[in-house]
Amino acid sequence: MAKTNPGRFFEEYRMGEVIDHAVPRTVSGGERALYHALYPARHALYSSDDFARSVGLPGAPLDDLAAFHLVFGKTVPDVSLNAVANLGYAEGRWLKPVYQGDTLRASSEVIGLKQNSNGKSGVVWVRTRGTNQRGETVLEYCRWVMVRKKDHDAPAPETVLPELKEVLAPEDLVIPEGLDFTNYDFTLAGEPHRWGDYAIGERIDHVDGVTIEEAEHMLATRLWQNTAKVHFDATHREDGKRLIYGGHVISLARALSFNGLANAQMIAGLNGGAHANPCFAGDTVKVWSEVLDCAETPAPGVGALRLRLVAAKGGAPFALKGEDGRYLPEVLLDLDYWALIPR
Repeated sequence: MAKTNPGRFFEEYRMGEVIDHAVPRTVSGGERALYHALYPARHALYSSDDFARSVGLPGAPLDDLAAFHLVFGKTVPDVSLNAVANLGYAEGRWLKPVYQGDTLRASSEVIGLKQNSNGKSGVVWVRTRGTNQRGETVLEYCRWVMVRKKDHDAPAPETVLPELKEVLAPEDLVIPEGLDFTNYDFTLAGEPHRWGDYAIGERIDHVDGVTIEEAEHMLATRLWQNTAKVHFDATHREDGKRLIYGGHVISLARALSFNGLANAQMIAGLNGGAHANPCFAGDTVKVWSEVLDCAETPAPGVGALRLRLVAAKGGAPFALKGEDGRYLPEVLLDLDYWALIPR
């Protein structure tokens, strides 16, 4: 009997199965420090316990994307160890802040399957939930990933395409208990712009860029215990390159968006996302945002902005798709999310 885990292949998934992922992880202050070292993350609510307490929270939680990566990493050995690529996200919701001392674990339900026409791989859709030591769900999301087949002649599972919301409604968002932006300190946050200062259709060039380094990507991927082979073993790609973890690009883009969206403090919902093209070490990432919608929330002083966050390696700002409707080759990430911002 083999003692090692070769990872699952496409033909081994079954609709409706629930996978409990191994290795719970207790969050320490090291997560925050490493996250802020890897990315130019500067949002005040996640940087300062005092600032977080001033807006009604017991202290600074773990950055929402750090919590996402931590839960995501738990799923990799069972969902995407043999992935060709992670393709997209939907219906992501942050339900409770994660604090130092919390222990997180994850489980995933298979909600969709479709073999690709080449017969060599297929797409697996899962709904993942991250829970804390009290059994409370802290976040949930759907993602779909292209996974290799082990036996190209193996019969394909029955095709099931899940019905997923294109956009979360404002009432789907969960506002952290106690959050109150009534006495929000704009000076400490770094910018004066509030909810009403942003207009639907407005586009923001975040100006700054960062060149992806192999060492930073490898450290980030290991930090989240992401063991997908394409991120570590160059022999798993025909071009002999290690694929940059998509979450690394997401966090880098979110951090760069601080310049122009410093007060978009918390991510509350993930409507959709696509890793449009692969990213490799040496690529220089620049980002821009577009305001897609705005909404009030029941929390005092708190509004919500629906934002499109685009990361690209070169190219003109605000360029996204060609005349054929396909992403331009320089576009790396197209992310649609809800953020909480003072009104």
